[in-house]
Amino acid sequence: MTVADPDIRHARIIIVGSGLSGVGAAVRLSQQGHTDFLVLERGPDVGGTWRVNTYPGAGCDVPSQLYSYSFALNPNWTRSFSPQAEIERYIRDVSQRFGVRDKHIFDCEMTAARWNDTDGRWEIHTSRGQFTADVIVSAAGVLAEPNLPDIKGMSSFEGEIFHSARWDHESTLAGKRVAVIGTGSSAVQIIPSIAPEVASLDVYQRTATWVMPHLGRRYTAVERFAFRRIPGFQRLVRAMIYLLREIFVVFQAKYPRAAVLLELVGRVKMFLEIRDPQVRRKVVPTHRLGCKRMLVSNRFYPALDRDNVDLVTDSIAEVRANSIVTEDGTEREVDAIVLCTGFQVSDSPTYNLYVGRDGRTLSEIGEAEGYRNYKGTTVANFPNLFFMLGANSGLNYTSLIYIMESQFRYLISALETMEQRGLRTVEVRKDAEEEYNRGIQRKMAKTVWATGGCRSWFLDSTGNNAVLWPDFSFRYRRQMRVFDLEAYQTTTN
Repeated sequence: MTVADPDIRHARIIIVGSGLSGVGAAVRLSQQGHTDFLVLERGPDVGGTWRVNTYPGAGCDVPSQLYSYSFALNPNWTRSFSPQAEIERYIRDVSQRFGVRDKHIFDCEMTAARWNDTDGRWEIHTSRGQFTADVIVSAAGVLAEPNLPDIKGMSSFEGEIFHSARWDHESTLAGKRVAVIGTGSSAVQIIPSIAPEVASLDVYQRTATWVMPHLGRRYTAVERFAFRRIPGFQRLVRAMIYLLREIFVVFQAKYPRAAVLLELVGRVKMFLEIRDPQVRRKVVPTHRLGCKRMLVSNRFYPALDRDNVDLVTDSIAEVRANSIVTEDGTEREVDAIVLCTGFQVSDSPTYNLYVGRDGRTLSEIGEAEGYRNYKGTTVANFPNLFFMLGANSGLNYTSLIYIMESQFRYLISALETMEQRGLRTVEVRKDAEEEYNRGIQRKMAKTVWATGGCRSWFLDSTGNNAVLWPDFSFRYRRQMRVFDLEAYQTTTN
């Protein structure tokens, strides 16, 4: 590949993905005068996971007031926790309002990105041709690649089968025998949404998880008027909610034993919402609250208590043409299977696409050494590559947009540093990356994710929590204020 090739398009910066992090990065770059960029999106429009996840009952479990960019507050939320369609519409509106939509190339899936050390830039292969870029911003998202379970015989199933993130809207589940595999975040929204219309519903639960009360409600006309018309009111409400959500850090990362107080709420909820004592016993978690993602729902437990719903806790042995067989030998006939089995997060398939300076992919390095970034953003061996929501920058108690905006700031500071100092490349030093991650794991050792007695999608193949930030979110933002050039090795133009 040569830059002179007329079939190759070049941009100073290429953003991969157009969900919340991709659109947000595009807007912030544009606002700071970095206009030589393109956004490559494999789908037909912006929205990311909120465009793709259209299953029944889809919505956000983070308060609406936190689920918007600080530079584009949304006074038009109708509920305190927003449904999928409103979030998708918000992302689309932001892309149009801030004029970054024309920077997008849709239906353009990246198939490989290789660092060219001679030219000092990235060579990018896509379904719509080849590109080069000085800098790549990977905004592919953490909930982008469905995790499909490896169950014997699943390919032989003759009925309808689809993942929650690939919902088949041409399928009609009404009156059918349906199986839902999984009881995570999407399942607790799907199960109560479809239970009233199906003939029977078998819910396959591998591990019981804590379910807390959902505090969602519709905003009043007075509140919506205040959000639109009273200066500073919405920002004040947002700040108060943000501070309240930070309290969860105490239970998860500082004093996990204190979670017993919230667990009591969960136990009372089980008792009040489930009449059947056998079902109630099945949903009692054996791990500390917060060890796995905490769920919120007021409809999930009552749905499990329905006469046409059966909660199955025996492991699945195999799937047959028209049935599912569990390890105890029980065979249950089904017409459709819905996979609520989550996403590939710590081992995202997108890591296979990036080839670094030494010829290894991110996946190869991750499998050998564990998945880790420097400040959740940069990786040794991958010059001029910036991740949005990279390793150990995730949150499971408040809005990820807060983390994204911290990373936007760091990215822009890096670009400005490169321009001011005439730098061609910046690559985090391996020793800086290792020292940073040792600090992360020291903090992690005290958290509920290390001591709470469970395995979850937060953990990578080595057993390390490669997803979550183990501290208050404002401390993450503090470390991202300025690009720390001393942690990087550089080359000049």
